[in-house]
Amino acid sequence: MNFLRGVMGGPSAGPQPSGAETIQKLCDRVASSTLLDDRRDAVRALKSLSKKYRLEVGIQAMEHLIHVLQTDRSDSEIIGYALDTLYNVISNDLEEEEQEENLPKQVDDLGSQFTEIFIKQQENVTLLLTLVEEFDFHVRWPGVKLLTSLLKQQGPQVQQIILVSPMGVSRLMDLLADSREVIRNDGVLLLQQLTKSNAAIQKIVAFENAFERLLDIVTEEGNSDGGIVVEDCLLLLQNLLKNNNSNQNFFKEGSYIQRMKPWFEVGDDNCGWSAQKVTNLHLMLQLVRVLVSPTNPPGATSSCQKAMFHCGLLQQLCTILMATGVPADILTETINTVSEVIRGCQMNQDYFASVNAPSNPPRPAIVVLLMSMVNERQPFVLRCAVLYCFQCFLYKNQKGQGEIVSTLLPSTIDATGNSVSAGQLLCGGLFSTDSLSNWCAAVALAHALQENATLKEQLLRVQLATSIGNPPVSLLQQCTNILSQGDKIDRRGSKVQTRVGLLMLLCTWLSNCSIAVTHFLHNPANIPFLTGQIAENLGEEEQLVQGLCALLLGISIYYNDNSLENYRKEKLKQLIEKRIGRENFIEKLGFISKHELYSRAAQKPQPSFSSPDHMMFDHEFTKLVKELEGVISKAIYKSSEEDKKEEEVKKTLEQHDNIVTHYKKVIREQDQELEELKQRINTLTSQNEQLQATVTQQVSQIQQHKDQYNLLKVQLGKDAQHHNSHSETFQMNGIQMEEASKLKEELEEWKNKHELLQGQLREKDSVIEKLKSSQLEMGTTEQSLQTSKSGGLEHNNELQKELEMLRSQIQLQSAEISKLQIENQKLQVMNTTADPVLGDSGAAAANNSELEGRLEQEVKELKSEVKALSEEKESLKQHLDSSSSTVAILQDEKSKLQQEVAESKKEQDDLLVLLADQDQKLSALKIKLKDLGVPVEDEDDIESGDQGDEDEDGDEEEQD
Repeated sequence: MNFLRGVMGGPSAGPQPSGAETIQKLCDRVASSTLLDDRRDAVRALKSLSKKYRLEVGIQAMEHLIHVLQTDRSDSEIIGYALDTLYNVISNDLEEEEQEENLPKQVDDLGSQFTEIFIKQQENVTLLLTLVEEFDFHVRWPGVKLLTSLLKQQGPQVQQIILVSPMGVSRLMDLLADSREVIRNDGVLLLQQLTKSNAAIQKIVAFENAFERLLDIVTEEGNSDGGIVVEDCLLLLQNLLKNNNSNQNFFKEGSYIQRMKPWFEVGDDNCGWSAQKVTNLHLMLQLVRVLVSPTNPPGATSSCQKAMFHCGLLQQLCTILMATGVPADILTETINTVSEVIRGCQMNQDYFASVNAPSNPPRPAIVVLLMSMVNERQPFVLRCAVLYCFQCFLYKNQKGQGEIVSTLLPSTIDATGNSVSAGQLLCGGLFSTDSLSNWCAAVALAHALQENATLKEQLLRVQLATSIGNPPVSLLQQCTNILSQGDKIDRRGSKVQTRVGLLMLLCTWLSNCSIAVTHFLHNPANIPFLTGQIAENLGEEEQLVQGLCALLLGISIYYNDNSLENYRKEKLKQLIEKRIGRENFIEKLGFISKHELYSRAAQKPQPSFSSPDHMMFDHEFTKLVKELEGVISKAIYKSSEEDKKEEEVKKTLEQHDNIVTHYKKVIREQDQELEELKQRINTLTSQNEQLQATVTQQVSQIQQHKDQYNLLKVQLGKDAQHHNSHSETFQMNGIQMEEASKLKEELEEWKNKHELLQGQLREKDSVIEKLKSSQLEMGTTEQSLQTSKSGGLEHNNELQKELEMLRSQIQLQSAEISKLQIENQKLQVMNTTADPVLGDSGAAAANNSELEGRLEQEVKELKSEVKALSEEKESLKQHLDSSSSTVAILQDEKSKLQQEVAESKKEQDDLLVLLADQDQKLSALKIKLKDLGVPVEDEDDIESGDQGDEDEDGDEEEQD
């Protein structure tokens, strides 16, 4: 009836349904309607009511909406309405007109509770990840917003569900590649929430090529001139890189640091600095600092620092540093960034020292920055940044420390006064009436002396002119004078701050420098001032000064070399016992480490203070306190006898250290000698292997030569018999007689060559005798070397054993030489008994070739052994210099013998060619004789003996 009244336009009777009732009806329609259009209209109505009736929709409709997401995925419109409704229920982003003062807490609770209900079933999050993959804008965009809201409410739980979901992170990475900027930008916001405080997801996102995509987006949007999208991308990059060493290394190895350089090309016209540009550039600088943070592993930081120098990023930052018109907060952050880029990197520190400000005349950037630090009109955060920059410049930079201190020394101060040096600025700040300048200058000067005993001694030479007519005083004396008169001088700021700064400087200066301690104790007013300060009962502010005075007095005792009779260690301890009391002294010393500001300063190197009054301690000084507090406490309780014993122990330890150092040096030298000997043994072993291979090759060649010799001998024998059997036939024809005379001439030539080869053999026999005599001389030299080195090091015994092995090898080779000589004599006897014509020359030539081969082998072996012996003798402190000349002679002899062997081989080849020609000629003659009708016998008939003769007689009878 109500429906009919509404249609007919009549007034509706009864009360209107409440919001909860309406929502209940809509939920029923979503659950029970079979038509898709009805369900879609019901979900659309729930969406319109979800902002006003958030609680009711969340309680009654969430289950039905999730069911719609599961069953109606084919219709993108109803899925989009359902996702929007869930987003309105879960998200805390209310419209401005709906926000009231008493609602925020209740709103936060609602969003968190509904998120917890939604993610209780992990399948819901997995379903949402699947929907985000849909390309339809009306599905993908609400899904991204809903997932982002879930991560904001219950981040760790949702992160874990996505992490265990198959390809969960990879699905979300596809959002960055979406061509629709709205989805891409919201995808960046989603990844921001996803990567918060979860290293595992950060690594997955990084390895899914996130760096490349995000840097491309920043470039497309205009780098620092871009809008809020650039800011979101930079925040996401910070999430991925901060405290994640793996991603930092991946970022560096991927050459992404080089792509950061264009971010800082701000140009010469710096007048247009919008608020968004300032924000973007601030985030970009912070991103650089993330890569070179002192809390990162030193190796990773160093590699990033070098990469930033090589790609020109550091140079670009220094350009911004020296530019004009840069906003103060950007300039401050740039100084902090440059500080960490150069911290502990010598190459970057040297470059920064060479940077000049664009002024006339040009001034070093360090000087310009120090002028800002000691200028009390500059902002406090800027002065802190400059101090941090100066500290980073001097960190592990002894060269830079020396340059700063040298500007204070009398020989290097500019007498004309045209230019202001860093040392003059530090002294000016140290003695100004501004307490903050006093503190900054004292800390900066302390860093110039950090862990550098040489500069601490040189700084004692610095003299200051206090006023006209008065003699100059040392810098150390002036510091103590200001310290003792601190309350009398009218200063701007905290008086405690000035005294704390000076005491930190004095403690750093005197620590580990006995000469500085002596100069400090030489002033008779210093010790009474310190004891007076420690003994008084002062307020809480002065307790810090008392603790630092106790530390300075303890350093004066611990590093005291007892050179001043009135201020020996024992007397100072007695003074503490009488005036202060040991327990009271230790209690005052403990005031330092118990102070709240001390704990803050010890956390990180960068000086970050909320106000100038909190600027009390330096990070490096807190390390010094930790190092000295314990040893000073022990030194105060030690008696004089214990001090004497300790000094004796120190002297004994120094002696032991010297002895140990000496033995270490000896062992190091012996190790070097042993390494050299091992290398030589390795070379000798390789040479030996090469020689053995050569010997094997030569043995095979000799065998081949023997075989060739036997073949030639048989061939020459057959040719001689054939020549005798046909001598009468040759006389029957004039042509054959001429050829026979030519053969005789050739045989005469071979005889002459044979005589020459015999002469060469005799010369080489004399060379072998010389080698034997040199071998005997070397043997006697080795015996004398062995006797002179009998008391040497144990590792030389191995070399001597190897020499014995070489001697035995040489003896075997000498026996082999004698065998070769016997064979040579036998071959000479065979030569005399051989055929006087062809047989003599052929056998001699073959004999010579064999002897030449063996002689070459033996000479090479002897040469290699002599060379090995000479190298071994040189390793034994080069007592056998004469062996080097012998080796050179043997090398010349070897080259000569190699040439002779080559010539003999060439001659042998010529002989083989000649024999082949002779065979061809003989066969040609046989053919001619047959053509002339003269019977010719074959070689087989000659070998058959008498049977061949009978056949020949038969042939002659037939011819007759």
